[in-house]
Amino acid sequence: MIWTSLDSWIVVAAALAGASAALVGAFLVLEKMSMMGDAISHAVLPGIAIAFILTGSRVGGSILVGATAFGVLTAMLVHVVRRYGRLDDGAAMGVVFTVLFALGLILIEQAARHVDIHPDHVLFGSVELVPLIVVEIGSMVIPRGVVVLSVVLLVDLVVVILFFKELRLVTFDPALATTLGISATGMHYLLMTLVALTTVAAFEVVGSILVIAMLVVPGAIAHLLTRRLAPFLLVSVGSAILAAVVGHLAAITIPPRFGFEDTNTAGAMATMLGLFFFTALLAAPERGLVTRVWSMLSSRMVVRTQDILGLLARASEHPDGDGLSASELRTVHRSPFTVRATGLRVGLILLRVRGLVRSEGGRFRLTDSGRSAAVRVLRVHRLWERFFHDVGKVGLVDLHPAADYLEHYTDAELRDELEKEFAGSDTDPRGNPLP
Repeated sequence: MIWTSLDSWIVVAAALAGASAALVGAFLVLEKMSMMGDAISHAVLPGIAIAFILTGSRVGGSILVGATAFGVLTAMLVHVVRRYGRLDDGAAMGVVFTVLFALGLILIEQAARHVDIHPDHVLFGSVELVPLIVVEIGSMVIPRGVVVLSVVLLVDLVVVILFFKELRLVTFDPALATTLGISATGMHYLLMTLVALTTVAAFEVVGSILVIAMLVVPGAIAHLLTRRLAPFLLVSVGSAILAAVVGHLAAITIPPRFGFEDTNTAGAMATMLGLFFFTALLAAPERGLVTRVWSMLSSRMVVRTQDILGLLARASEHPDGDGLSASELRTVHRSPFTVRATGLRVGLILLRVRGLVRSEGGRFRLTDSGRSAAVRVLRVHRLWERFFHDVGKVGLVDLHPAADYLEHYTDAELRDELEKEFAGSDTDPRGNPLP
């Protein structure tokens, strides 16, 4: 792999486009308006085309003005169609952006006959060509796309910083924001203006199709990893920048290894974002699928091991108690967590590893440390039975299932409350002693 200054500028342009889109797109994700980014990214095409036709060039502020105007118009039309057409958000956005997108394609085709633009570039971007169109700033020669995207990112940052409190309130509690005198509608249209401005600035880099990934996916990644707004924005922007770097590296190195030419950087960048998202979906600390499955299995194992300890504690109360065999453990108690043979075996293995249970002659008995843990489980169970019997007036037949469930989810504070409530009781409702 040969890395040149052109590659550096490509990565810088892609990173700026991704960071800008991720910053404003994060609020769309939080407000559950991700499809609005899709709608605006398509619906600004008429503004771009009209500016091309009027000016005869794709250089200049008229493009940003025209596209931004149509972006705000899109948000307004969606609101009107939703309110007076009595449609849901998705249908309203579908009606508006498809019509405007179709109109934009027609106008782009007309503009392409007179201006150096191709519809494919508008749809899919051409970040590889960004370093070829440069401007001079003092003694520096910088790609024009990098300059434009830097300005747009700076505008997005300034607006978000200045209106951070207002955006946070409107995003999470628009009713409270209105009560405090903050215009939720004004903040909404300010955000839509930023989305439109960012979208058109990113056209040259990633196009109107792939910019949707830049608007939505970084925010979706952050949604899996954090619940605070400031870290949310940092994760969103950081993932977009990382995708730009890794995406370009993948675009120029992976295809040649299989005998193909290098591929589109914007496409590789969006693909990397997808990989980042699915990685977060699997491995996020709190919301990841692996974490949730592990938490579920751990909870089940806690329930199973506590059930086993409770059974062995009951068996040890009898004078001739000689522990319990595996078959007796399965049949003596009706808990769904212990009757399954696989769960029982795993639970017994865990208890033996922790030194709470020992096995002698095919029978399982509590160790000294296991007896202490088992007594705590059994005491909480019988306290709950006393509670349901004395307070809830539950019959003896129905006491066990309710207590059997709650004993596994009783923390120290709740256990202390039960202890205080029944401090004068020595037995459960059946006359069994409270250990």
